[in-house]
Amino acid sequence: MNSIPLPEQQSPGPGPAASPGPGPAASSGLKELRCLLGHIRYENLAAGLSGGVISTLVLHPLDLVKIRFAVSDGLQMRPQYDGVLHCIRTIWQLEGVRGLYQGVTPNIWGAGATWGLYFLFYNAIKSYCQEGRESELGALQHLLSAAEAGILTLCLTNPVWVTKTRLVLQYSDRKQYRGMMDAMLKIYQHEGVAGLYRGFVPGLLGTSQAALQFMTYEALKRNSNEYKKLPSDALLSPWEYIVMAAVSKIIAVATTYPYQVVRARLQDQHNSYSGLADVLSRTWSNEGAFGFYKGMVPNLVRVLPACCITFLVYENVSRLLLGQYN
Repeated sequence: MNSIPLPEQQSPGPGPAASPGPGPAASSGLKELRCLLGHIRYENLAAGLSGGVISTLVLHPLDLVKIRFAVSDGLQMRPQYDGVLHCIRTIWQLEGVRGLYQGVTPNIWGAGATWGLYFLFYNAIKSYCQEGRESELGALQHLLSAAEAGILTLCLTNPVWVTKTRLVLQYSDRKQYRGMMDAMLKIYQHEGVAGLYRGFVPGLLGTSQAALQFMTYEALKRNSNEYKKLPSDALLSPWEYIVMAAVSKIIAVATTYPYQVVRARLQDQHNSYSGLADVLSRTWSNEGAFGFYKGMVPNLVRVLPACCITFLVYENVSRLLLGQYN
């Protein structure tokens, strides 16, 4: 995979003869950066945003349940649930529909922005790497392209995810935030920028999940089209997109889920950890290996349909916007 070089700083030479203009390395770096930016297609941003927003509106209650299970360490005075259905029924009885959609605003912002930016960066990096190559990108190139896209996206969206987690973990008997902007402002006032970037390190590890998912998804699409003797970018049927999205997501989640538990606990306002090592140590000591997989069942129940909806909407909307329908 081609790397994305950054402009290098040139040391000015002595005396008035030194040239004030950029050196050859800096010029080359700027040229490469402009080339990368030339591959950006805002249709991918719009299509990814559409998929993220639609899937979030449909499935937010399951996301809320997943997070509440993930932080359930047994040591806090917080509601206890016997299972997914019991959790949903309890929240419904205590808080109604509003309770099930607590934190939905930052979730929509976060999911829309994350999927939109992810598809924008991923396709731009992938196109940049493909430029000048006669053969298609391999699995490693897809993996690295997706990882780079994930890191760029996380840098921009982590504050939204912290805010969403805090709102989701507000229980009916003790609420401290009135909404998304109030939560974000209070987090910044009391914890600074560091508070808005809680869970960033495990979030970086989480980019490996998306990278694995995209690598598997691309491989499944390529193999399917090769088997049918079609171009690699040929439009597939809705069911093919759904199956491929589901299979790729299952593989990625099974491999990387523990980071989500760690991240949620770092962002939980009801508990205090000194850092990543403290979360790992206390979770292992108090709950064993099982503690790192809490909430995985509701997570799978949520992410599989969410992933299928997102990818199906993305593939069709992007092709519609780019005029690639047959």
